[in-house]
Amino acid sequence: MALVLAFIFYFLIGISNSYGQLKVGFYDETCPQAESIVRNVVSDAVLSNANIAAVLLRLHFHDCFVEGCDGSILIDDGNPNAERHAFGHQGVGGVEVIEKAKEQLEAVCNGVVSCADIVALAARDAIALANGPSYEVPTGRRDGGISNISLADDMPDVSDSIEQLKVKFFNKGLTEKDLVLLTAAHTIGTTACFFMTKRLYNFLPGGRPDPTINPAFLQELKAKCPQNGDANARIPIDSGSQQSFDIHILQNIRSGFAVLESDARLNDDRTTKSIIDSYFGLLNPLFGPSFEADFVDSIIKMGEIGVKLDFQGNIRRICTSFN
Repeated sequence: MALVLAFIFYFLIGISNSYGQLKVGFYDETCPQAESIVRNVVSDAVLSNANIAAVLLRLHFHDCFVEGCDGSILIDDGNPNAERHAFGHQGVGGVEVIEKAKEQLEAVCNGVVSCADIVALAARDAIALANGPSYEVPTGRRDGGISNISLADDMPDVSDSIEQLKVKFFNKGLTEKDLVLLTAAHTIGTTACFFMTKRLYNFLPGGRPDPTINPAFLQELKAKCPQNGDANARIPIDSGSQQSFDIHILQNIRSGFAVLESDARLNDDRTTKSIIDSYFGLLNPLFGPSFEADFVDSIIKMGEIGVKLDFQGNIRRICTSFN
C-alpha cells in the first residue's frame, strides 16, 4: 500500500512539473513560425509609426496589472463594463497590431497561440526595435475568461504617492527595484497634457507647480502644455530621448526633468532613489549593475503575473472577444 501511495505521489509530482509552467520556445513544435510572425507584424507597425513601440510595451504592462497577463485588456465585445474602458487604461492602444498578428497566426496554426502570448512577444519585439535589449520571452500563457472594468481599480496612477506605488507593485509580487525599472519603460513614448495639469498648475495651494521640477524644465513644460491649452496634445515622457529605449529616463528623473508626477516620486524616496543612483556610479557601466539586464529581469517577472496555464484558460480565436 505504501509503495502504491509513493508511486501516486511521484506521478502527481511529475504531472505538476510537466504542466503549469511558462517556457522559452513553447511553440517550437506546435507553431514554429509563431515568434517570427509576431516580430514581422510588429516591425511593420513600428516602421509605419515609431510610437507604436511604446504603445505595445504599455499594453503589456496594463494587461498584466489586471487579472494577470491573460489578454483581458483586449476584450471589446460591446460591453461598456469590459476592462479596457477603465479610467486607468486611458490611451492604451495597439490592439489592432495584436489582432493582425493573431489573424496571421490563425492562418497557419489554428487555435494554438494565445493572445496573451502575442501581447508579451509584441512588447519584447517593440523594445528591441526601439534599440532596447533583446531577450527571450517564456510563453505558454492561456487567455483569460474575465474582463471587468472594476478589476482595474488598482492600476498605478500618475498621481499616486510613492507609498501607493510601492503597495500596488508589491501586491503583484514586484519589488521596489521592479518599480524603478518598469517605470523606466517610459523612456519611449508620449503622454497627454491632460496628465500634466495638476502637476503644473495645481500641485500646491495657490496654483503652484510641483517644486521638484527643474525651473528651466518647468517653463518648457508649461509652454508645451499651457493651462487652458489642448489637453490631448502629446509630449515626450523622456525629454530628449523619446524614440530610444535607454537609461536617459532615469537621468532625467535624477535631475528634475521627470515629465510624469509618478516618475518624479521615485527620486523622493530613499530606497527607489538609491536604486536609480546605482546605475550612475563611478564603476558604471563596466562594473556596476546593468540597467538593460535588470530591466529584462523585471519585465520577464512582470510577464508572469497571474498567468493562466493549461486548463485555467483557453486560446481565443479572436483576441477582442471571448470564444
